[in-house]
Amino acid sequence: MRRWLISLALLLILLVGCGVNSPGENDDETISKAKDTAESYLIHNYSDIHQVEFDEDSSNPMGGVMVSGIVNGNEKANFSIDIEVENNFYVGSIGKGEEFPERKKECIEQTCDY
Repeated sequence: MRRWLISLALLLILLVGCGVNSPGENDDETISKAKDTAESYLIHNYSDIHQVEFDEDSSNPMGGVMVSGIVNGNEKANFSIDIEVENNFYVGSIGKGEEFPERKKECIEQTCDY
């Protein structure tokens, strides 16, 4: 009987844990805000960015949103930005393609506001 109760308790814990909104699930509003943050970050911190196009979004298992795309219509100027949703939409990291624009001089040592 005791073994059955322990098994039932473990099963309930697992089911409740799986039912909680996992960090990998973001609504449209969160994704839209993450894209706005990424675009602002790129425009304020990199030179000669005139157009930002986004690809598919993917959630980060750590609770953020990973947004990717290209700038200025150049497939080799691609990017992938991790937006930390739980940390007030902070840009956590960025990966850049081989032809991505250079960082603005005033934003090299310290990230410019975005």
